[in-house]
Formats: sequence, structure tokens, C-alpha cells
Amino acid sequence: MVEPTKCNLFGSTFAEIQDLCSSLGFPRFSAKQICQWLYGKNVSDIQSMTNLSLLQRSRLSEVATIEKMQPVDCQISCDGTKKYLFAAHNGYVETVYIPDGDRATLCISCQVGCRMGCHFCVTGSQGFHGNLSAAEILSQLFSIPEFSSISNIVYMGMGEPMDNYDNVLQSLQVITSDWGLAWSPHRITVSSVGIIPAVERLIADSQCHIAISLHNPFPDERQSIMPMQKAYPIAQLVEMLKKYDWSGQRRVSFEYTMFDGLNDSTRHAQALVKLLNGLLCRVNLIRFHSSPDTPFRTAKKQTMENFRDYLNDHSLRCTIRASRGEDIMAACGLLAGKSNSDNL
Repeated sequence: MVEPTKCNLFGSTFAEIQDLCSSLGFPRFSAKQICQWLYGKNVSDIQSMTNLSLLQRSRLSEVATIEKMQPVDCQISCDGTKKYLFAAHNGYVETVYIPDGDRATLCISCQVGCRMGCHFCVTGSQGFHGNLSAAEILSQLFSIPEFSSISNIVYMGMGEPMDNYDNVLQSLQVITSDWGLAWSPHRITVSSVGIIPAVERLIADSQCHIAISLHNPFPDERQSIMPMQKAYPIAQLVEMLKKYDWSGQRRVSFEYTMFDGLNDSTRHAQALVKLLNGLLCRVNLIRFHSSPDTPFRTAKKQTMENFRDYLNDHSLRCTIRASRGEDIMAACGLLAGKSNSDNL
């Protein structure tokens, strides 16, 4: 006889847990108690929820479980960055922990692989193998030893967050809601290649920061390295973003990976200033991290500094992002999921 499938409490929203408690005949306040154990105290066992009665814990255990991905490998960079490998239900994903003084940023993944097809990205070259569930996304935060030290989260790991919108949003709700971790959404940045309808939904549904992968201001040149430009032109995305007020704590930024001789000229800087004119934002320049079999090369340091200075001199706030974890393939664009699974 096949036992009925149990639901996973971890990753569930308050409303979902309320519905479950109602179906079990629990008091209404039980949902809040369960959320406190799941997220506030990060328990992994229903029997640890000691302010539920023994009967409640028994009934809950009959229909539900607490399941989190656990890291199966960890690599440590010479600069202190750590890359964790997780086994999801449909493949491997990587998560990067980046300590920086009194701050620590966690870069998490939302898909196994990616279907956006950006030509310079190692993750994209792996193909697409499926979405992560909300529980799998959250496991990357809750299951690492550094959980309590994390100050910021960026959804910039493997996959396109806007291509797994519902699960990404649910994970954000757990992290930012009072019944979850109660984080300020301004500690979280969600990236996207610019899927316009989904980005617009995110602006309405969450107060998290938004980062757009831009990489080239010229439509034809951008499309040659980012196929999604054809479906969602960057100019249309920028015009949409201009409809919103970015003068408060929430911000929008643009990620600009610099390639030698491809997008690092003065004409590119001029076009970028023109494209973003009238939008309160910042631009983060990223050094391209070379990988095997790629035709792209890293822009020269002086070229990047000149590019940064030009943007700043033309009232476009710009910084060069420090590269971290390159020696363990943990830097931007290098996450591959199965890259170190052969060693397990």
C-alpha cells in the first residue's frame, strides 16, 4: 500500500499553514506558532515544536514533514568566499557566501541551469533543467552554517528569477514577512535580464531592490550576446522603469559586464548615458570572468576605470564591483551546478 504524500511545511506561506491547521482542527494561533518554529527558530523536526501539544505534533507529522536541501560540498576561495553545492530535485545548484568585513552577502540560485541563453554565461551554457521550489530556494539560506551572519541576499546565482516568478516571490515573502524572517526587503536584490511583465509584477509585489543585466546599450549588439533582447528590448524596459519613483530606499541598478573591444568604448558609455537619462539608478561594472571555450576577453582595468569615470562625470552613478571567488569558479557568470559533483 502506497502511503499518501506528505506536504513540506518548509517554504510554505502563513496562509498555506493556516489552511493546513484549519483542516486538522488546530486553533487559529497554531499557524503562527508553526511559522515561528520553521523560520524564526529554523527547526527541522516537527517534534521540536514544543508549544504544540503532543496530539497536535502527532497529527501534523501524519500529513506534513520539514524538508530542506543540505549542502553536499563546499569550496573555499583564497579571499574567504565559499561556494556551496546543493542537490535539488532536478539537478545541482550552487550558492555563494561572500563575507566582507561586518557584512556577508549570499548569492542564491533559483533554477537548475538557465534558458535565457546569454552567450557569455557558464550557467546558460549548461542548458535548462528546471525550476527550484520555494523550499529549495530558501534552503540555500537556512541550511548553511553562516545562516545567522548573513546581512544581504542577492538573487544572482544560477537561473533567471523572473522565469521562476511564483517560487521566487514566495521565497521573498518568507524572508520579508513578519511571520517569516521579518527582514527588510532593502537587504535583498533580485536580478533579471529584463523580462518586462515579470519585472513589473515584482515592482508591485515586493519592495526588494532590482538589478537589470544590461551589458550593452545598443539593441543589435545586446541581442548578439543576450537573445532575450529581441523579446524584451532594453529601451522598453528602461521606459517602463521610468514610470516609478526610485528616490526612496528602494533602488534599481544595472549590471554591466565589460568585455575587451566589445562594449567598453566611449561610444558605449555615451549611449549608456543617453539610454538611462532621466532614470534614478546606478550602474555596476563587472569584470568579465573568462571560462574555457569562450571568445570573450576581460576589459583592461584602465579601460574600466575610464568608463566608470565617464559615467560619473555625466551624472550616472557608477562603481566597479569587486570580483570574489574567481579561483573556485564562484564569480559572476561562472556557476555551473554540476561543476564539482564528480568529486562527490
